[in-house]
Amino acid sequence: MKQQNVQTKKKGGRPQKAVKKDQLLALKCSLYERRVIEVRAKSANLSVSEYLCEIGQTGKIDRREKALPKEVLELTGTLNHVAANLNQIAKKRNGNEELSPLERANLKVQSGDLKALASQIKSYYQ
Repeated sequence: MKQQNVQTKKKGGRPQKAVKKDQLLALKCSLYERRVIEVRAKSANLSVSEYLCEIGQTGKIDRREKALPKEVLELTGTLNHVAANLNQIAKKRNGNEELSPLERANLKVQSGDLKALASQIKSYYQ
């Protein structure tokens, strides 16, 4: 008899985890207690399940701060705006198009805004 080479297809999808979390734990509490647990889990940026596992194992929660300060978000928004405008200007210039007077005026205003932003950053760190 001839030996047949049987190739098995690799199963697609997410690879299996080393430690599978498949155990359910029922918990009885009042509606008030449930809301308190949910609020505390949300303030720690964790799911309720992760929060209860962490508090049960270590007795404390390390807060995960994901929110950036308002100033940093404003800076990021301004820089993204300037970058988009510079990209449009570069595209026009590379296509041998001339800038209109309105576009030149906008460029001058944004240049001033960028210089003011740079001076604000310098003054913040001094």
